[in-house]
Amino acid sequence: MYFASDNAAGIAPAILDAIAKANDGYALGYGNDDWTRRVEHRFAEMFEREVAVFLVPAGTVANALALAHVTPPWGAVLCHKDAHIATDECGAPEFFGGGIKLVGLPGTAGKISPETLRSALDQGEWGGPHHVTPAALSLSQATESGTIYRASEIKELSDIAHAHRLAVHIDGARLGNALARMNVSPAEATWKAGVDLLSFGATKGGAMGAEAIVFFDPARGAHMADRRKRGGALLSKHRFIAAQLEAFLAGGLWLKLARHANDMADRLAAGLSAAGCAPVWPVEANEVFAPIPRDTDKRLKAAGAAFYEWPPLGLSLPEDRTLIRLVTSFQTMPADVDKFLATLRG
Repeated sequence: MYFASDNAAGIAPAILDAIAKANDGYALGYGNDDWTRRVEHRFAEMFEREVAVFLVPAGTVANALALAHVTPPWGAVLCHKDAHIATDECGAPEFFGGGIKLVGLPGTAGKISPETLRSALDQGEWGGPHHVTPAALSLSQATESGTIYRASEIKELSDIAHAHRLAVHIDGARLGNALARMNVSPAEATWKAGVDLLSFGATKGGAMGAEAIVFFDPARGAHMADRRKRGGALLSKHRFIAAQLEAFLAGGLWLKLARHANDMADRLAAGLSAAGCAPVWPVEANEVFAPIPRDTDKRLKAAGAAFYEWPPLGLSLPEDRTLIRLVTSFQTMPADVDKFLATLRG
């Protein structure tokens, strides 16, 4: 009954096998290896265009370096006020960006509406020498509320951002879960919808530690190799990141793993709803946010269930209820879900 985070899951067997195979023999370091070349080619195939790809070991550094690359030190990154980059990355985007400012915008269920973005850009105080200049819009896919941006929504927000000369970035830590739910191609949900750069996540989806910064205009990625090295994110034994991503993408494995996690989240949501604890936000990826009685919360924890209590984020809950977050993964089994639900029902 482990639903604390998909970060707590192990490594998908195919990816673990790929790491072991990459360990055989020697290969040049710092990305000068066959695995990296193959992965770069695979990303281009997957996104249906030439892209610039930079592999890194963690999502925080992927986001921080990506945003620093498109935002000057006097610039601002607009994001949801509860976005991961704003609440859970210890100031990394600001640090790597030389003091860039994150500007949090409100929005229901973790999403920024076109009206909110347009109002912030049109009515805010922007520009030097006294104010920061908006330079980027960052969207979380999936959001901190477990919701997703549909391709049409990304397109509308991108159009607004581009009209104000902002780059559009997606934090895709759970991009696979979002795509599996939408059943659209990676291209349709990114550059075809106006996205300029992407933090592509694999770690939460089943890798050991592998992420990628993807520029959909390769010219825009100029000098990212230098920035990555300066930021301490270029691994010498680079082939072990590339081997993970090669296995992750092979045969659409990443989407198969994501669909399984989503299915387990749906199973949880259905059981919670039947027990009178319906999720407070739509379950669109692999996260479920449910208000449960406080005594039930204690009973579940006593039985060994692992999950996090979550701030209501503007919701009004009855005093006898607490909001919890449940995250499923490729490792979650139906028996895990059913045992949790049986314990919840008492």
